[in-house]
Amino acid sequence: MAKSLILPRAGGALYEYAPGKSALFAQSAKPPFTGRIAFSAAHVVCDPFADADPLHHAPIDWNSTLAYRHHLWSLGLGVAEAMDTAQRGMGLDWNSSKELIRASISEAHSVGGKIACGAGTDHLLPGPSVTITDVEAAYEEQVGFIEGEGGQVILMASRALAACAKGPEDYERVYGRILGQVKQPVILHWLGDMFDPALAGYWGCKNDLEEAMDVCLRVIRAHADKVDGIKISLLDADKEIKMRRLLPEGVKMYTGDDFNYPELIKGDEQGYSHALLGIFDAIAPAAAQALHALDRGDLAGYDSIMEPTVALSRHIFRKPTYAYKTGIVFMAYLNGHQPHFRMIGGAEGWRSIVHLAELFVLADRAGLLADPELAVQRMKPVLALAGIRP
Repeated sequence: MAKSLILPRAGGALYEYAPGKSALFAQSAKPPFTGRIAFSAAHVVCDPFADADPLHHAPIDWNSTLAYRHHLWSLGLGVAEAMDTAQRGMGLDWNSSKELIRASISEAHSVGGKIACGAGTDHLLPGPSVTITDVEAAYEEQVGFIEGEGGQVILMASRALAACAKGPEDYERVYGRILGQVKQPVILHWLGDMFDPALAGYWGCKNDLEEAMDVCLRVIRAHADKVDGIKISLLDADKEIKMRRLLPEGVKMYTGDDFNYPELIKGDEQGYSHALLGIFDAIAPAAAQALHALDRGDLAGYDSIMEPTVALSRHIFRKPTYAYKTGIVFMAYLNGHQPHFRMIGGAEGWRSIVHLAELFVLADRAGLLADPELAVQRMKPVLALAGIRP
């Protein structure tokens, strides 16, 4: 058993904790899943030695970043590239995203890995002079780049569109124009304002998710042949199930609900959601084993694997939700996938030491510390930085 640690609680109390579980899940290659399509949105590893402005340039450790994508592919998961999990729009700009997308598509093709990449308008800063035509041109540039590299597009929500649209008709115009041009069906992405406050009122419907859903469904129905599916990240299982049942035949629902994913993926008598999840980055070995159990019809096995991951996921994605990237990268650090806990833009400081200590405990309880002794060794310097020593 790994040696114990002194961990903090809120308010300053300290307690001793010893990891109690070794890794429960295989880290080796598995065949692809047959019942569900499963993407993990993947994080980026920053280069801690790059002498650059971390707030305006994203120095990336390419070897570690691409190695993590190979880890996900080896487990049978697809990679959702250059999404919010990769700090897109929160440290990762479009120029760095292009490098990442090009490299990841090349690596995916080399191993037959599944990949889809985020196209947005993040190189167009919202402002009073930005027009709907500007938004369309920005989307066209990014979509054109991804398709030119041979990648499938995930059409991300646009801060610039949210800022300049006058109502639902502007969203229908922009999405209609882009979907009319794409070479292959895309995955739409409806990201809630808990993940990005700048996207409040998306689809031109302020504080009315039902109306927003209607607008989104109108767009999908008008261009169903160009829509592979839609990922919604609203953390509302009932809304996702309702929309899933209203999608045109052949259009998939990809859950982005990092609170309720086990039940949504398992589904009900009327259908199920596929997966495009940030939490799969942190729980990849468990997710892969659970999906194989689902393929076998072993619902009890699926539940027994997924259930312990939920507490961890809800902790990682607790408010402020956008700070979840810190927990994702911390898990990769604890499990030896990268040699340091540094993030683009200093985002390792977005969560408290109390939060990270609880994450350590919940990861242990879920059997997701690949090597508990290594995790203890890596936790100690993080605790020391907060003034906590054995």
